[in-house]
Amino acid sequence: MFAATAKAIIQGTQEGSELLGSTDFQDTDEGLRVQVNIFGAPPGLHGIHIHENGSCEDQGNAAGSHFNPDNAKHGSLTANGLQGAHAGDLGNIEINESGEGALFLVAPGLTVKEGKYAVDGRAVILHEKQDDFGQPTGNAGGRIGCGIIKAEE
Repeated sequence: MFAATAKAIIQGTQEGSELLGSTDFQDTDEGLRVQVNIFGAPPGLHGIHIHENGSCEDQGNAAGSHFNPDNAKHGSLTANGLQGAHAGDLGNIEINESGEGALFLVAPGLTVKEGKYAVDGRAVILHEKQDDFGQPTGNAGGRIGCGIIKAEE
């Protein structure tokens, strides 16, 4: 049996933006493997989160809040697990001076399609600023990139 996979194509939320990227997801025994690649973004650290709604309308605002089926506090999913973070709290991606960045992580407990922690049909949001893990949502600022997560058959 093959592991479930999904992909989100990330595009800039502002008119004229050259931001482009992808996020690939794969179920593993350890959790959901997440690989993010971004091009054309401003240099620095940027918060990246899974949001509850699969819509990038209204400059990414239609994606709603962070994916948080357990009503947990904001935090680092990879450091604290589902009990200490929103299910969508993926942390930060570092963008270099050329506007490129990559992030690889395993998100414990998340899946592509099965159960309440499924990411299929939700959105990935790249924020304008660093996620400082503060409450309630990490102070990462506006939404500069958005992509809808779609399971692959």
